[in-house]
Amino acid sequence: MIHSAGVYLEDQRVVTVDGHARVLAVNVLAPYMLTALMHRPARLIYLSSMMHTLGSPRLDDVEWTTRPWHPAQAYGDSKLLLAAFAGAIARRWPDVCSSAVDPGWVPTRMGGPGATDDLALGHVTQCWLAVSNDPMATTSGQYWYHQEIQRPADAVTDPEFQDAMLAELARLTGVELP
Repeated sequence: MIHSAGVYLEDQRVVTVDGHARVLAVNVLAPYMLTALMHRPARLIYLSSMMHTLGSPRLDDVEWTTRPWHPAQAYGDSKLLLAAFAGAIARRWPDVCSSAVDPGWVPTRMGGPGATDDLALGHVTQCWLAVSNDPMATTSGQYWYHQEIQRPADAVTDPEFQDAMLAELARLTGVELP
């Protein structure tokens, strides 16, 4: 299962759903709920972003309801949470290979024409992780960029942060991760 989503800006204005920042709903809550409610697949791949390194590991206002809205920060926060979620799944479900992937900054409608990565490489890593029998592709709990393991932000691999994040996502959704 490849969870691929990315919301940053839409028409240069903040888009909300029920008062919650759409970026959290699309980039974090939807993959969390789908993962929690589906039968466990052999492999789970979550599309993060290099912007996760700009994310803040704060959990007190993940919905951006009390702090001033900052789209780039909200996006970075969401991709940090998603990468940490991939790590939490790898730790909690050892029978599932869970990975986070940075597809690169590719020239799509979201990435824009100034994106510097090769569009042809944007999908390669997640497809490889989904189907390859290469021993590297079956390594769980890694953060990938162009088929190479990268060191993610520290919060991504912090079990205490992962557990606190899972508790917050369960609170927000009303769905517990099995």
